[in-house]
Order: sequence, then structure tokens, then C-alpha cells
Amino acid sequence: MIDVQRLRVLRAVAEHGSFNRAAGALLLTPSAVSQHIAALERGLGHPVAVRSTRGVTLTEPGRLLVEAAETISAELDQVRHEIDRLTAPRPRLTVATFTSGGRHLLPGALSRFVAAHPEVELTVRECEPEDAVPMVRAGAADLALSYHFDGPTPVGAGVRPGLDWLPLMEDPLWLVLPRGHRLADRSSLSPAELAGERWVLGCLKTEAFLRRYAEQAGFDLLVGASTTDYFFAQTLVAAGVGVSLVPEVSLAPDPPAELSVVRVEPPRPARHFGVLLPRRRRPHPYATALAEALSAAASGREARP
Repeated sequence: MIDVQRLRVLRAVAEHGSFNRAAGALLLTPSAVSQHIAALERGLGHPVAVRSTRGVTLTEPGRLLVEAAETISAELDQVRHEIDRLTAPRPRLTVATFTSGGRHLLPGALSRFVAAHPEVELTVRECEPEDAVPMVRAGAADLALSYHFDGPTPVGAGVRPGLDWLPLMEDPLWLVLPRGHRLADRSSLSPAELAGERWVLGCLKTEAFLRRYAEQAGFDLLVGASTTDYFFAQTLVAAGVGVSLVPEVSLAPDPPAELSVVRVEPPRPARHFGVLLPRRRRPHPYATALAEALSAAASGREARP
């Protein structure tokens, strides 16, 4: 039988790269950490960590144990949150969401959910996708509305064990230009045609996408302004600061006369919305119900012409 506490110690050693730093993080002595690892190796019959002047290196059995420790820790956290939920005076549900997706899909989904489950106390936590994954894994959120850009889903095989991804909708990106721009009247554009323009960024992830695109197209990305809000970015475009690439759900509902919104030519980039759910033997009934409400809200969405 592998001791869970010893797995916890090995996980800390892997995270901190030394017995001494792991001991400090765990409030143990270095000797106690060494004893835990030695006992783990005796029980396993194989070495799990190799110490050297450069720190600690895990063996292959050690790496496998650390992966198992992370899964076990996440499952125990989920159980603790499930017990808290079951013993609460009212049933509770926590949903994590990124801002633009939550603004677009949650109001309709929550209206439907609350009508069917008025007894549930809801908590909505705003966070970026990279923060939503550990929250759902640890049970701090029962589900998360998240997204990824073109490419594999955030929970591909072997990437995020213990999680499922329910796809909801695509959110294509649009080019936003000042109305007086020389290309503002085009029906579609390739971002490469704007190679010499200053760009206004509304999100760090959009910046990462644009930099990859610029590198592939052979031009340097000239950033005129960076923000963390797409609506603010569009006001800067209207003021003539530059051009921008904006997801459809973040376009101004009634674009001001100073803006022109232009379709991106194929292959058209997009964000892909989905729901992150923990994989459980007994699915959370309220999380399942809200995921279904989000799916219905996404299905009823009208795309921009």
C-alpha cells in the first residue's frame, strides 16, 4: 500500500526541486522529508528520486507517482467540496467563467437554470481558462465555461486527466478598423494585408495568436496599444490608434460610426467555447443541468451576418 502522505512529500520534492525547499514548504525537517522518500522507495522496491549537487531528479517510477499524486490530490479536494455541498443548508453550485463568454451565454443559461432549480445557491467566479482547469480539478468550481483557440481541446488524452470537455460553439474573430481606413469598405481581409498597421490588442491570448500569424506570414507585429478589454480596444480603434482583431461575441452590439467590422478571410481563426466538467462516477446533477442550459443558450445564438 502506497502512503498518501509520502506521495504528498514526493510531489513537493518534485515541485521545489530539492529536499530542503520541500521541507520548508511542508513545515517538516529535511531529515523527515528524506525519511518519507526512503520509506516510499522501500515499499515500492525502486528509487524515486536521485539527489545531486544540481538538485533532485525524479526517476521514471517517481514521475509516475507524482502524476498519480496530482490525480489523487484533485480527487480528494473534489470529495471535500462535495461533502461541504451535501452538508450545506442549501444546495450550492459554483461556475467559473471568462468575461466575454459569461456575458454572452450565462444570463440566458442561468435564467433557464434558476427557473428549474430555485433552491440552488449560485456562485459565479470570473477567471481565465488557464485558471479554470485547476479550479474544476480541485473542486473549487463545479464546472467552468471556457475556451481555446484553434488546436486541441484543453482536456485531450493525457493532458488533463479527470476532466471532460463539452463543446458549445465557435466564436470567429473579426477585423475592426477605423471607418476612414483605406481597407474599411472591403467585405473580407487577410490580416497579412494589414502587416504595416499598428495593432490594438484586447487580450494577451489574441496577441499570442497574432504574433504566431505574423511570424508565419513573414511580417513583424507592430503593437500600438495593449488592453485587457475588447470593448476598450474598440474605442481605441475608433480613436485612430490602430486596428484590432476581436472575437464576435465581444464586438460592440451597435458599432459606432467610427468603426468598420470586416470578416477575416479563410482559414478564419476562432475561439472554441466549451464546458469543463469533472469526470465523476456520480455526475453532479446541478452541474449537468447548467451545462445543458449553456448548450441550449449556445444553440440559440444567432451568428453575425
